[in-house]
Amino acid sequence: MSDDSDRDSRVSRRTFIATTGTVGVAGLAGCGGQSGGGGGGGGESGGESGSEATPTDSDTGSSDGGLSTSLLNAEGSSTVYPISNTGSSYWNSNAPPSDGEYWGSNSESTVPGWEQLGEPDMLIADYFASKFGFEPTEQRSEPPFPTTVGLSHSGTGCEAVTEGLVDIGNSSGPITAELDWSEEQAQNTVVDNVVGRDGQPVVVSSDVVDAGVTELTGEEIRGIYQDEITNWNQIDGVDYDQEIYAIGRAEGSGTDTSFRLNMLGGADAAMPGVDTRFGQNQQVAQAVSQNEGAIAYMALAFTSETVVPVGINFEGTLYEPDRDAENTIFDSDYPLNRDLHMYTLIEEDNPNGGGYDAREAAFINMFLNEFGQTVFVEGNNYIPLPTSDLQSMKEKVSALATEELVMP
Repeated sequence: MSDDSDRDSRVSRRTFIATTGTVGVAGLAGCGGQSGGGGGGGGESGGESGSEATPTDSDTGSSDGGLSTSLLNAEGSSTVYPISNTGSSYWNSNAPPSDGEYWGSNSESTVPGWEQLGEPDMLIADYFASKFGFEPTEQRSEPPFPTTVGLSHSGTGCEAVTEGLVDIGNSSGPITAELDWSEEQAQNTVVDNVVGRDGQPVVVSSDVVDAGVTELTGEEIRGIYQDEITNWNQIDGVDYDQEIYAIGRAEGSGTDTSFRLNMLGGADAAMPGVDTRFGQNQQVAQAVSQNEGAIAYMALAFTSETVVPVGINFEGTLYEPDRDAENTIFDSDYPLNRDLHMYTLIEEDNPNGGGYDAREAAFINMFLNEFGQTVFVEGNNYIPLPTSDLQSMKEKVSALATEELVMP
């Protein structure tokens, strides 16, 4: 959670455990087609599709005043997917301000953050694209350029963007850890666009909660994943004779990388206690809900009544899965808190610098304001960026803007 008090007063506070995140992801997953790749395939397919773009002449790469209007594609992390894909769905809808469900206001509803942008009287993609020199289409469902999001995992997204196969590589782990790069190599190759944060929870199945397990210590979680604790009755104060079914994310996923870094001390830390691994958060959530004695680490957006986050006590400080708790997994000092990245490739011949083409800057800018943080980040049960971080990110894309950007 942002510790900026002004921002907190404008963003609704909700209890962490909610079904909206999971339902929203399931609904969005059927919104369109796979990432096509800027120069080939979009990496591994996760078996689910991204936002569908209405076919237009822009799919062939026609230009708009010298600007490319070809398909902008993203690929990667299933953790970042709900944010990126929701944004893509909104962009491709190009809804008018009269559509209060998506953009702007009508007589019955107001979209959070719309008024902070000056209540623009434009269609949604037209508005953000026009800031970077694109001509508005003034047509619903026909944005200045279409977008799509493919679903796989962070390692795939990082590889795809650096190989030029996609425009944006979504990752929930730092690219240095995903590709075993140095900081210098990363800084010289990609721009790290942080669009939100995830207070990575540890979840258990409902039978474990019913047995009284509502919190664990960091040491107990380490013990489970290092195969030192194998039955729930080995946890202090728990009278539940049930083998622990420890679920992990696939090696190469940002969720797995971040968990190893933050919980076990290194991206290559051994995890002999893992019973099975899954490539995506959706699969982890299903496995936890369908198996007794289960425990897993995952992204906030995929929790539910049967995939229940527990409080974690780190060295005497209990971080609870409730935004309103004194110490919460939404706090920036929660040890498993992590940035969510949308990487773009720095191209040597880019005359504008900054690592973007105009399409990338326009699309990413949509997430970097009160509207984007509320609708796409907090709307998927993730953590909005603090105002200072949000402004720093916006300054990266402003070099390509042809109109003044609204700063947070």
